Amino acid sequence: MDELQRTVKHYLDKTTIWFRTRWCICAALLVAYGVRVYLLQGFYIVTYGLGIYLLNLIIGFLSPAVDPDEEGMTLPTGNEEYRPFVRKLPEFKFWMAAIRAVGGSLFATFFKTFDLPVFWPILLAYFVLLVVLTMKDRVKHMLKHKYVPFSVGGKQTYGDLTKVNVGGKKDSK
Repeated sequence: MDELQRTVKHYLDKTTIWFRTRWCICAALLVAYGVRVYLLQGFYIVTYGLGIYLLNLIIGFLSPAVDPDEEGMTLPTGNEEYRPFVRKLPEFKFWMAAIRAVGGSLFATFFKTFDLPVFWPILLAYFVLLVVLTMKDRVKHMLKHKYVPFSVGGKQTYGDLTKVNVGGKKDSK
């Protein structure tokens, strides 16, 4: 079992550089789950639970590791030393948890035990209300403490200044 865990961890570690591929796999799994639920016309409780769990993951992803409201401090602004945004839930762990949740939910659709009869429009309305209120609160928090949880534009580059001429060959421009 320990060997299996090491092997799985090894391959998971190799996927860290494949950001888009990992998220495309997650999206494809989510689409497969959605199609399965649509075709079966059921499993609304499982879907609702998956939605709430994914919303919780998104909140953790958008939240700073140290909440300024709890610590009585503010995020660095202005003349202070630059520190990058540190998330409460790192992107890779977010992806792993989402894959596990969607995979588990997809697996649950193969068992009629989890197909409980509910009036799905009520669940949908309540979920939409939760998403709106939660995201409104998260955006207010971001504006209050002046942080953006996303990198925009990437790293600064210096063009030709950083290119190294190997082997003494001259560029033919």
